[in-house]
Formats: sequence, structure tokens, C-alpha cells
Amino acid sequence: MPRNWSEAEISAIIEDYFEMLALEIEGRFYNKTEHRLALMDTIDRTKGSIERKHMNISAVLAVLGLPYIDGYKPYSNFQQALFEAVQARLHGDTVLYASLTGEAAAVREPLPKYRIDTEQVVDPEQVYVDAPLPPEVTDPKLPEDISRIIRKFEPPAERDARNRMLGKAGEEFVFELERKRLSMLGRQDLADNVRWVARDDGDGYGYDILSFNGTGKGDEADRERWLEIKTTNGPKTTPFFITRNELSVSEENPEIFRVVRLYDFRRRARAYRLEPPLADRVRLTPAIYRAYP
Repeated sequence: MPRNWSEAEISAIIEDYFEMLALEIEGRFYNKTEHRLALMDTIDRTKGSIERKHMNISAVLAVLGLPYIDGYKPYSNFQQALFEAVQARLHGDTVLYASLTGEAAAVREPLPKYRIDTEQVVDPEQVYVDAPLPPEVTDPKLPEDISRIIRKFEPPAERDARNRMLGKAGEEFVFELERKRLSMLGRQDLADNVRWVARDDGDGYGYDILSFNGTGKGDEADRERWLEIKTTNGPKTTPFFITRNELSVSEENPEIFRVVRLYDFRRRARAYRLEPPLADRVRLTPAIYRAYP
């Protein structure tokens, strides 16, 4: 029977993991094999055991809506002791946590290797990937002890919504990306008319960017696109907020409204599109209630 990991072993592998993650976020080269071999000299664990534990740490970070190391895809069979240790490490290092969430200066300075600059994007569509499959009807269940720990963190959707700098950076990215896409399609006339509505007119319209299709026959190419941008530094499945107004606008304008979900924004900025009806594409759960005294 495999023996449980000791506190010292868990601490050692968490430090190693976050050292690699910090290098990756900064766009600096590192060698996973060298890190693993050095760790094997410190703790008496096999290659497979260490690799699985790295994947467990990725799973913890994914649950928290935080970026994790590429190549260590989340493996969810983690123990409470590991979750508690990761929590303690994040709470004990505000600089580390800020760099993962994109708070303050973490977003202010672009990273040349991993952050995609629209000037360097050869094909704007390369930023987009397929949207996740529609989720199950019910929420995934975690053990209550772990759920209790998660509640100590600010929920990812609330964290990203509060981070105005991150939201503005995401909107600007898509604004420039749309202008470039239309220009490359030979529709400079449309590119010149893309508008950053949230910046120039305010937040009450239910979308952030007014763009255009740019392709299709006749009037189809000139049809407007209303883009609501949701940005996170977390992984693809990080939840996000959508307001009642945004949902109403999507329902009233299903042909032209789209949610653009930007994720892993600080490192490499990937995105997917969601089209109405949004209830068929994401699981909508009430997050804020109006109270009448």
C-alpha cells in the first residue's frame, strides 16, 4: 500500500511546484526533469509519484480558478492535507497570490514571451479554441472539508469581476484583435468602426465591444457583433459572472450577441466564444440576491 505523504514532503513539492509556476508565468525557461530529479534527491518518492502529486497541485489550483503549470494537467484525486498545504502557501505569500490572480502590478506589465500582443498575432482566430462542452446539470461535489477550505478564498468569479485592471486589459485586447481581424479580411471600413462601448459609452449596454462579422454574403458581412468580454488568468473552466442585463441582452439579440471568454490571460491569452441561449452553454446559478426589508 502506498504510504501517505508527510508534511515535509508535501511542503517540498509545493515549493518546487510554485518555483516552476513562477518561472513559467514570467516567461523564463526551466526544465521539469531537472526539478523532478532534484526533488527525488530530497524526498524518497518515485518519478510517477512526484508527477502525480504535481498534477494534484494543478487540480487544487484549477478548483481555485488559478493558473497551473502546462504539462501537469489537473488530476483531481487529491487529499485534504495537500489542499490545506496549498491554501497555507497561497495565504502566506501575498505577492505569489497577486501574481497568479493578476492583481495590481501583475497585469500592468505585459510579458513578451507568453502574453500575446495583437501586433504579433498572424491570424486573430488562432487565439480562439473550442468552448468547453455544456456542463452537467448539477454542480460537481467536493468533500465538505475541502469545500470549507475553498470558502476561505474569494470566489474566482468575484475576484475577476472586482479586478478592474484585468477586465479593462481583456477588453482592450479583444478591441484591438477585432480591428485587426476585420482589417485582414479587407474590411478596413468596418475595422475603423469597431467601438469600445464599455469605455466610451459606459457599462449599461450589456456588452463591451461593438464589432462586425466581416464575412458572409451581402448584409451578413456588415452585421454587428456585440461582444461581452470576460477575462481571467485562471484556466478555461474558471467560472465568471454574468449580469441580469447581459443575460437579457443576449436573449433579445441571439444572432449578434456573443460572450468572449478570455482565459490564461497573463501567460498566453486564449479565448472561446459562447452564443445564446447561454443557459444551453453554461450552468447558470444565482450568486446575488436582492433583499427587500
